[in-house]
Order: sequence, then C-alpha cells, then structure tokens
Amino acid sequence: MNRLTVMAVALAAGMLATAANAKGNAESGKAKAAQVCAACHGADGAKPSAPDQPILAGQHYDYLVQALGDYKSGKRNNAIMKGFAAGLSKKDIEDVAAWFASQKSALHFQR
Repeated sequence: MNRLTVMAVALAAGMLATAANAKGNAESGKAKAAQVCAACHGADGAKPSAPDQPILAGQHYDYLVQALGDYKSGKRNNAIMKGFAAGLSKKDIEDVAAWFASQKSALHFQR
C-alpha cells in the first residue's frame, strides 16, 4: 500500500471509532437509567408514572441527547429534570439516550 492509501484507511477507521463512541453504550445507559430515570419514566422508559411524563422508550437518540443536554444547561426549564441532568456526564447522556432509543415502543414502527 502506498502512503496515501494507509492514511485514508487510518482516517476511515478513526471516523468509524468516533461514530461508534458517539452513539453511547446502551448497557451502561441501562444501569444509569435504573439509578436516575426509572422512578418517573419506568425501567425501559415505556411506563411513565404520571401522564405528564413522556415515554422515552423508542425515542430518537439525537433528540434524547439534545433534550438532556438542554436540561443540564438550563436551556430547557424543568426543576426535576435539571436536577437529574446536572449529575450526568456527556458519556452518561449518550449512554442513557442509547438505552432508551434501543427500547421497543409504540412511538414509532420498530423494524
């Protein structure tokens, strides 16, 4: 292989690794969600404890990351969610989002 090919392969591998990490770890998210989210949204995010709490199961990963980040920063204003989100790292948010996004839900068609 020439030098340019090796560099292209290395760049592609790096991009794949970054993309995989950016999607979070659902198993780690499951553990974190059990500690932080389950009381209000249910263990898998499909059974909220009150009608004004959203179903998180099956929600889009990017939406969940954005929403949790917005609660953490104060862009979204909810005292309970701000308190919970404040204790989450970026990795925690990605992991929790991956967990809920991977759950079956009536929110959208599951393939």
